[in-house]
Amino acid sequence: MEQLGLDGMPRRLYTCTPSRLNTWLDCRRRYRFTYLDRPAPQKGPPWAHNSVGASVHNALAAWWREPYDRRSPVMAAVLLTNGWIREGFRDEEQSAAWRDRARAMVSSYVATLDPGDEPVGVERTVATRTSVIAVSGRVDRLDRRGDELVVVDYKTGRRPPTSDDARSSIALAIYAIASSRMMRRACHRVELHHLPTGTVAEWEHTDESLARHLRRAEDIATEAADADDAYREWAGRDGKRDRTSVPAPRREDGAGAAVPPEIDRLFPPEPGPICSWCDFRRHCPEGRAASPDRLPWDGLAETPVTPSPGRDGGEDRPAP
Repeated sequence: MEQLGLDGMPRRLYTCTPSRLNTWLDCRRRYRFTYLDRPAPQKGPPWAHNSVGASVHNALAAWWREPYDRRSPVMAAVLLTNGWIREGFRDEEQSAAWRDRARAMVSSYVATLDPGDEPVGVERTVATRTSVIAVSGRVDRLDRRGDELVVVDYKTGRRPPTSDDARSSIALAIYAIASSRMMRRACHRVELHHLPTGTVAEWEHTDESLARHLRRAEDIATEAADADDAYREWAGRDGKRDRTSVPAPRREDGAGAAVPPEIDRLFPPEPGPICSWCDFRRHCPEGRAASPDRLPWDGLAETPVTPSPGRDGGEDRPAP
């Protein structure tokens, strides 16, 4: 039996991650493919630059889990090598070359760290809620400096991020808010550590700027929740048709499920250059028309960047 909404009753919280909110902003069709269509459309092949990023993140997390006396640049290189992800590269030769570059990245980076300065959290899940959203996410590293916490996010993309990237990131702001609430300690500083160049982009939030980010997240969540409800009502997932029953029919042009026009209008594509890097490109005619195909290794930098111990730079993108 369907549950009936009552006027004046509080709406259920929109459960999300910063990634979900950003996907809604970037492309609502990709949002539908990722979070609503079941079964989800098949993704394209893995990207080599994502393999580099995941390998580096995993090695740095594992480095902090080592005993203090084993936290050395050599150990970081060993962890990177042992956990190297080979997906998306042109061939073994390219994979090996990038493994060596990534090994140099993590070795140079950890050489700048104090192995005894234990982080508050590594790959730590933090969460908070308001009257509108229940949001959670995983922080690469959470430091304590003085009386405050600092959110650290690792970046491995081609473009060094800027302080404006750190300032404008909804994800970093949410991590700061959630960390502060969970740890009962102030957290205003967020940092983007770009391993290829050794630079750091930083921003010192105020309570007011963090509150603006949270209000923005609530606004995005309200828009997405309205669209989600309309989709689920059409799909019958609140009672009429179980989500594990016969899959929704697919469109002949390949653009995901064959949803009616009034639902499709709620999840329009956002055609542009970024469509070349979309995992669901094969299912989106507008995206294919807007940008050229890319090979899985096209997101790798053509030439390596020499790491240096700088303190400026900024956020890279999920794809170049």
